[in-house]
Amino acid sequence: MNKETAPRRFGPDFVAEQLGRYGKRPPENRMLSYDLAVLEEYEPWRIWLDEQLDLLPGATAAVFAANLWRDQNFWPDIIELAVGDALRRKGLTVEFERSWGNLTPDWTVLGEDGVPVALVEVLTHSPPKGTSARMKAWHALVERLKQIPVPVVLAVAGDPSRPLDVPDARTAKKIAHDLRGALFSPLHRSEFHSQGYTFLLQADPWTRQPMRPPGMRTILIPPSNMAGVISAQPVAAGIQKKLSKYRALAEEAGVPLIVAVGADKFTGLQVQHFDDLLRGAPTLSVQFNCGDSFIHKPVDIDPSNPPRWTMPPDLAGVLWVNNEFPFTTTWRPNPAAATPALSRWLSPTAGR
Repeated sequence: MNKETAPRRFGPDFVAEQLGRYGKRPPENRMLSYDLAVLEEYEPWRIWLDEQLDLLPGATAAVFAANLWRDQNFWPDIIELAVGDALRRKGLTVEFERSWGNLTPDWTVLGEDGVPVALVEVLTHSPPKGTSARMKAWHALVERLKQIPVPVVLAVAGDPSRPLDVPDARTAKKIAHDLRGALFSPLHRSEFHSQGYTFLLQADPWTRQPMRPPGMRTILIPPSNMAGVISAQPVAAGIQKKLSKYRALAEEAGVPLIVAVGADKFTGLQVQHFDDLLRGAPTLSVQFNCGDSFIHKPVDIDPSNPPRWTMPPDLAGVLWVNNEFPFTTTWRPNPAAATPALSRWLSPTAGR
């Protein structure tokens, strides 16, 4: 069967299957990537995924397709495929997970004669373990409170020195019951207590009157579970681990070793944060939303001595992958690389 007539993995049948399986479930019981799997606006993403999997060996593509939409796999798999796509768009020939003895770097770049000329290992910066589960748990409470036909906006008060504990399903059900009774009460209150949590009525900053959301339902602004300092230091540590695993192989093969880096969108990490770390820029970035009471543990920042990371000589450079479709890349070469990569491979104009 040729490529033009091969059935799409993520075409209309896939969308229909996802809608049938998950469409009637409450949002907190769906995968975080559900919208990307079914909404028409994300059809270009799904077409792109089909195209990338068609370029992999059949068995490998089948594994990707089976595991891709799981929360723990989605962004690492997307970034991995995006790296291969970026390398091909630069006019390079690549092989996925070529076996080098007991090692299988993510991508091996091949020269015109089929001889390996570079190794590319992929690193995805992800949120702390359990983040998606906490997000879903808070969202479950959001959905329960939406059933209360009182148009108010609530936030959860919390200790600014520690994250709020996530309510389990049983606790969320009790909270919804308690808040329903309190919101229907003739008493005008701006603070509500239930199951050890404190909920605050949100007021319009201009009129000081309670906010009235559309839809005539109670809206809860939950903690985001993404609040905190955005730093590329964990990425630098991850790159060091990749180097420790593959430096001997790259040295033996006499080829440059490149680490491609991308980030799960929930981390907030962007290439400018990595650039700040390389420059030692005295900057501090924090992400949070209005539902967050705890932002981050105390951070000591010395403007005269900010964190700085220098690429080690066994690293040819870092290829940064943007996590927005169509996944553009930014090349940061290592000027002190012992085995540098040819700049024409990965420069912004290469392959165009």
